Amino acid sequence: MPPRPVHAPDVPLDPSEPLVPGDIVLDEIVAPRAPWSAVIRAGDVLTIVDVGGNQSADFLAYAADDPEERYSAADTIAWQRNVYVRTGTVLRSNLGRPMMTVVGNEVDRQDTIGGACSKESNTLRYGHHTLYQHGCRENFLAEATRHGLGARDLVSNLNWFMNVPVEADGSLGIVDGMSAPGKRVALRAERDVRVIVSNCPQMNNPCNDFSCTPLRMIVTRP
Repeated sequence: MPPRPVHAPDVPLDPSEPLVPGDIVLDEIVAPRAPWSAVIRAGDVLTIVDVGGNQSADFLAYAADDPEERYSAADTIAWQRNVYVRTGTVLRSNLGRPMMTVVGNEVDRQDTIGGACSKESNTLRYGHHTLYQHGCRENFLAEATRHGLGARDLVSNLNWFMNVPVEADGSLGIVDGMSAPGKRVALRAERDVRVIVSNCPQMNNPCNDFSCTPLRMIVTRP
């Protein structure tokens, strides 16, 4: 069973950590390789902190009142006519409606096309001996079941702090990250949304020096 996130009231908080000022209503550390979820209320801002640097935060979002409406990579890309997520990007649902807006971003571009790793994909990349290791898909499933969701509810996800360039021939690369310790992205909820995050168990991937590190989730209310 992946480790659970822990509340972090006694972790010293640098006032500069939330990208958008406001009253802190939630502050949690997500352990390496662990899943996390929370409902972010309309108007609140979720700041995700890349504590150790180049640690991918795989991300899904669902309408809190109707999980059949959920983040859609295809709609987000089509509405903004760009595959990269940057400051100002509106994350759209499968009905085309705004879910969250990127209101702060300290990494040049964020990935919405690379997808999530899984036990199966990891065996293809790194060898069959890794089959026992869980991936982001397993994290998503473990956390989704806590909210009555299952495999049919998993869709293409965002990857905060992961560098997936589109090469000249149209292929995707998974290369060294552009993030660094303490880098942040901030998302304002445009409606009540349930966010599910996998702190990627990427211990076989050189992009973060084979070392899984924590994430920090800070929710502020204007």
